[in-house]
Amino acid sequence: MRSIFIGIIVLLAVLAISGCEEKVRPSVLSDVSSAQLPTQESWNSTITFSDSGIVKAIVKAGHIYAFDNSRTTFLDSGVVIDFFDEFGKHTTVLTSHKGSVDEGTNNLEAIGNVIVTSDSGTVVKTEKMFWDNAKQLIHSPEFVHITSPTEDLQGTGFESDHNLRNYRIFKVTGTAERK
Repeated sequence: MRSIFIGIIVLLAVLAISGCEEKVRPSVLSDVSSAQLPTQESWNSTITFSDSGIVKAIVKAGHIYAFDNSRTTFLDSGVVIDFFDEFGKHTTVLTSHKGSVDEGTNNLEAIGNVIVTSDSGTVVKTEKMFWDNAKQLIHSPEFVHITSPTEDLQGTGFESDHNLRNYRIFKVTGTAERK
């Protein structure tokens, strides 16, 4: 009886010792530092830019994210930006695959299948477009294709007001009149 009692105590001691084994579970993000993760994220969001109570632009994106160490907000998963004139009237819409906004200047960079369409029917297509908030101008160093009710232009380097009323191409490579 005494040997059975000692056997039970030894068995319980072995079970107790093996039960104290530390189990390390691998982290899903074990190879990612916190500096690589955004500090703010949102999905299907809208950002409104205004000046003195007048809406200047409305930015919509499928995914918006920012990092603490950066003064840039990143946009992806489809970007749509509606521009408005000094009276708050809609003038233009810009679409792109992705982009970024400088939080200090409110300047914008749009990247990937950028299409700018004015309410008057002018369309600009390029792969990269910039919005200069201080100058209220859009510009691109890339190849652009512009179609309007009266002309069809192609070239490299582009600058315009965001209404697409006063635009220029720096190096025209092709033109055609439209009737």
